[in-house]
Amino acid sequence: MIELKTPAEIEAMRPAGRFVASVLTALQDAADVGVNLLELDALAHKMIRDAGAESCYIDYHPSFGAMPFGKVLCTSVNDAVLHGLPHDYALRDGDLLSVDFAASVDGWVADSALSVVVGQQDPEDLRVIKATEDALAAAIEVARSGNKLGDISATIGDVARAAGYTVNTQFGGHGVGRTMHGDPHVANDGRAGRGMKLRPGLVIAIEPWFMRATDEIYTDPDGWTLRSADGSRGAHSEHTIAITDGDPIVFTDRATLAE
Repeated sequence: MIELKTPAEIEAMRPAGRFVASVLTALQDAADVGVNLLELDALAHKMIRDAGAESCYIDYHPSFGAMPFGKVLCTSVNDAVLHGLPHDYALRDGDLLSVDFAASVDGWVADSALSVVVGQQDPEDLRVIKATEDALAAAIEVARSGNKLGDISATIGDVARAAGYTVNTQFGGHGVGRTMHGDPHVANDGRAGRGMKLRPGLVIAIEPWFMRATDEIYTDPDGWTLRSADGSRGAHSEHTIAITDGDPIVFTDRATLAE
């Protein structure tokens, strides 16, 4: 069921968005050659504890997960493109790292993701990261009252294809509120003008993710990490937003933290 948030509830979601943005900023600053994925998870865990927030991941056990997740971050490296389970791995020169993080503050959830390259940067890695960022920005721009959900999906797919990438639609965006995942599903490709009409109070996470040379994935033996079928690298960008009568609110916008 899709629940539209009241203006008061929208305001109440802002602290969760700012907290998630602050954690991702800290993780982006901390990620470097030699840093262990478990160190990044520990940093996020400490920030959750210090803020009195709650992790959305640690006990999460959906049908596609082999067991409760057990960590507070998704850390996906290189050909790991989604749901990367943090493990004892020190980042190496040139690694492409995607970090996905969701937390609850005062009962409201925000969810966001970013991708970075540590050390020497491969231009093709930077290009796929930029494509996800461009797709996210373009999708947010059309996330306006009166447009259709398919407009968001079609925009993401159009940006991907223009950059030369194909799109996997098995995993995408979703509704956000008191829980991390809810209706509607926000596919990363679709047809403009189709689907539900966007209305003020709808809160969704939009999350384009693309791989450099494929749209096929498989599940790692850890039961969680999704990897590209051909070993090509992938990137992931995500924000939690609210539809309003005017411009969408980007709860997890890291650029506003200094304001």
